[in-house]
Amino acid sequence: MTVAASGPVFSLWEIPFSYHGSWFGFSPVVAEGTYAEEVHLVSHQTGMHAVMKLVPETAATVTATPHRLTWHDGERLIDLAYESVDTVRVRGRCAGLRVLAADPVLTPFSGPYFYQDPVDGSYVFTLYQTGRRYRITLLRGRAEQLGAQALGAAERGIRLSGEWEIAIEEYETARAPYTAKDPFDQVVKAARAEFDGFAQAVAPWRGDRTPAAELAAYVLWSATVRPAGFVTRPAVLMSKHWMDKVWSWDHCFNAIAVAGGLPALAWDQYRLPFDHQDASGALPDSITHSEILYNFVKPPIHGWALRHLPAAPDVYPLLERWTAFWLTARRVPGHELPHYQHGNDSGWDNATTFDPERVVQSADLAAFLILQLRELARLAPGQDAAARWGAQADRMRDALLAELWDGERFVARGVLSGRTWSSSSLLDLMPIVLGEELPRPVRAALAAAIERHLTAYGLATELPDSPHYLDDGYWRGPIWAPSTVLIEDGLRRAGYPDLADEISARFRALCERSGFAENFDARTGQGLRDRAYTWTAAAYLHLAAAHERRTGGQ
Repeated sequence: MTVAASGPVFSLWEIPFSYHGSWFGFSPVVAEGTYAEEVHLVSHQTGMHAVMKLVPETAATVTATPHRLTWHDGERLIDLAYESVDTVRVRGRCAGLRVLAADPVLTPFSGPYFYQDPVDGSYVFTLYQTGRRYRITLLRGRAEQLGAQALGAAERGIRLSGEWEIAIEEYETARAPYTAKDPFDQVVKAARAEFDGFAQAVAPWRGDRTPAAELAAYVLWSATVRPAGFVTRPAVLMSKHWMDKVWSWDHCFNAIAVAGGLPALAWDQYRLPFDHQDASGALPDSITHSEILYNFVKPPIHGWALRHLPAAPDVYPLLERWTAFWLTARRVPGHELPHYQHGNDSGWDNATTFDPERVVQSADLAAFLILQLRELARLAPGQDAAARWGAQADRMRDALLAELWDGERFVARGVLSGRTWSSSSLLDLMPIVLGEELPRPVRAALAAAIERHLTAYGLATELPDSPHYLDDGYWRGPIWAPSTVLIEDGLRRAGYPDLADEISARFRALCERSGFAENFDARTGQGLRDRAYTWTAAAYLHLAAAHERRTGGQ
């Protein structure tokens, strides 16, 4: 039989199948860079954990769309769809399926315990790694239990055959017996409507000229989780693969991408890290379900991001404290320019800018703070505060040009040694974000240098002819979404729209060709690392929407 698919069809080996608000998804990706043969239910509560695997009893082709996951081999068919954020329905037509614990070993401190609940007859896994239960309720057909109440190593789960249907739920300790409220086809229809509504809100302009827009919308929609643990708001994770966190600059790009149609969700993205702002005003490095890390920070792009968001709620006090952190904790007394303590603080962890030293005053940091100071001046509650922030921005801009511009390029300076150096990293060119604030000769030099980083697929983060360039070198070569968006925006404001257009076009074409990977090989365009990264999808939506506005959809 032929299985008809509607909506964007994607590879489960690239993008997990999940649902807006859910903390779990279905994927063969079970750990960082680790691919199983079978599709697994993978939870992101307390970390990334494979819970159970779904094993068809005959070889089957897997087809994924935003609202339905299907295994088929011609005559036999298995369908899976989300009924809600914590419940999926699965049905089989003449198709056998084993639903088994991913880990066969139960110890006193790890692994799955499996039993049949005498209250309602359901089958339950309780898993140490997530601290949650996973209940399987048989709705029709027959199930054979495997390994119930077994200890140690055992095959645990159920075997289904013939015509059958089950519900699988993730929950904490107890809940009422499951009862199906809608037939399976209605569940699928409702899931499709949920996604279609999201896609229409964030990309109403999508069409033949933007062939990756619906899939980009799905990556964002499916990576969103409901509030739980340390995640205080609906949050778009970087991925429902192993990069299942919110980092304190990534969130800005996701906020911008959804702002036009879903402003409340956008502001939730923007404000989430500020919910965990510490006493010094610093934002955490990252947040996930059961962990907040403060050992590094991320660059202060939050003032820049406000320029791309709708009218702000009262974010002035939050932005003021975040800026004060940089002006106090990250400035040596008597110095105008702030510093990073490590490349991780910049978001460009291993960029060659940080090869000579790690504790450095860099031009990108000063540029971001200048923009942030300008936003504080705009948002300030009175003229005196506005004037104070504006004067601070002027002083930092003047210091940036006087201390880190050598007449040809921006350099970095070691805070402890006082020595300066330049590199072949695109990070050194990031002050283009200041746009019209820079003198014309500086803008021209930066634009010319940026163009040298432009490959057929986009902006390489290290010059391709640099001896330090690596095809899969993280920030030492590959193309990344955030650097693309920041530089494209800066070039427009600096008076270089043609170069900005070319950068936008090449990055959009790259996503349409290679998907929404964490980063891309700048020479081949191949996707690298995590293959379902939300800020990459967000960048595509942002750039495509802007292009459609500029060209009037023509």
